Amino acid sequence: MNQNTQAPPTFEHVDVLVVGAGLTGIGTGYHLKTLQPDKTFAIVEARDAIGGTWDLFRYPGIRSDADLHTFGFGFKPWTRDNAIANADEILEYLQETIDENDLARHLHLGHKVISANFSSEEARWIVTIERSIDGHRFEVSCGMLFSAAGYYDVDNGYTPHFEGRDRFRGELVHPQHWPEDLDYTGKKVVVIGSGATAVTLIPVMAETAGHVTMLQRSPSYVMPAPRQDPIANGLRRLLPAKAAYAVTRAININKQYMLYNASRRFPKQMRALVRRVNVNALPDGYDVDTHFKPNYAPWDQRMCVVPDSDLFNAIADGSASVVTDHIECFTENGVLLKSGAELEADLIVTATGLNMVPFGKIPLHVNGEQVNLHDQMSYKGLMVSDVPNFVFTIGYVNHAWTLKADLVAQWFCRLLGHMDRHGLTTATPVVDDPTLTRAPLINMGTGYVNRAMHLFPQQGSHGPWKLDQDYKLDRTMLGKDPIEDQALQFAGTHVQEAAVALAAVGPASARR
Repeated sequence: MNQNTQAPPTFEHVDVLVVGAGLTGIGTGYHLKTLQPDKTFAIVEARDAIGGTWDLFRYPGIRSDADLHTFGFGFKPWTRDNAIANADEILEYLQETIDENDLARHLHLGHKVISANFSSEEARWIVTIERSIDGHRFEVSCGMLFSAAGYYDVDNGYTPHFEGRDRFRGELVHPQHWPEDLDYTGKKVVVIGSGATAVTLIPVMAETAGHVTMLQRSPSYVMPAPRQDPIANGLRRLLPAKAAYAVTRAININKQYMLYNASRRFPKQMRALVRRVNVNALPDGYDVDTHFKPNYAPWDQRMCVVPDSDLFNAIADGSASVVTDHIECFTENGVLLKSGAELEADLIVTATGLNMVPFGKIPLHVNGEQVNLHDQMSYKGLMVSDVPNFVFTIGYVNHAWTLKADLVAQWFCRLLGHMDRHGLTTATPVVDDPTLTRAPLINMGTGYVNRAMHLFPQQGSHGPWKLDQDYKLDRTMLGKDPIEDQALQFAGTHVQEAAVALAAVGPASARR
């Protein structure tokens, strides 16, 4: 269709453009509406549905791996019985948030951001958007650009090279691209991987498959947790929903905090504790040390959670099993292992991980020059050095993602208020500390993290450039510390007036 005949864009300028309509984007919309009600904003989403991760992934059993009393929003109580929730429950919760807060009119689904350029002269972003319904591209402007796009590549999951994979005569599926009509009833299934995705889908597949084998190169830490939180559900019967939620949230945050810190301070004892839990959950004589004893300390990588011990139960009843070995190659009938054994399979699921990308793969430019993100530093874990008026959310690796998302959105609203009060138009983090040393933005032994850190900004050794992964520290830094910071430089009407006044009196007068 001729571009001149296309329907006009639905908006041309907003104060804030939020990219992504998952938990982060919808939560940010709520905070903007309640804390900065005079600001105009739009939430654009490349896909045709809300939910982000929870709509993208469709594999069997897709669920949260954190309890919804911490993974849910701080402002909206989680009132369902399941603390570890399925994707459809999370999507219902998100839709309720949209409906209750009149956010639908700010949502623009099927609108993909192609590129963004910040103009210092105009103090605004010029953003190119492509509309999926007709492929039409148009430009909008915004004072602030907020990335709520997470860090997953929604286009492709990660699959390493497997020798001979073309020889395999069965079906080969990656969980990120799960076919809607895939029928594995009665089939022999091999799931390659031992992370959160593998331990999620295996028990569900095992209910109808002939047999499911988890093939892992090395074990992960796996801990059972109740799908329903008896304290949370009990408190809901005694207290109003908001009060019950607040108490449960505080309890669970502290439990997570204690578990993580105990793991870092006392790794030997925590390793023994996890082993004891695994021994008790598995049949007598099961080789726990081969299949569930990692060669790294607890929380060097994120722990896997299995609700109501479902993975262990599937192993105990014989519908699932674990093989720890290396893959030699694929064969016509399955997988040949380094040990010489062959696993027969009708279906192979490559639960081998995800690809991480920064900010939805959107190229960022400042005054026409593309930003090399890896050359830049992360300021307070939410802005990028030398990139004005850009804020992003990347959640915790040791706590629920949404805890960080809420803090970032609230800090962002404080920033907007500060800039309005002082007549400021731009905020730019600037590295001015020669003693800083650099490190990857996320320090973790997980493969999908390490593969991608060269794409992301780096963190520094101290100050606002250090990313601590500490919710309690962030509550102070993002929730209470002043917005003004030596490393955050502002420009605007008042700054320009002060500079003119200083120049008028001269340097000698200014020193007096």
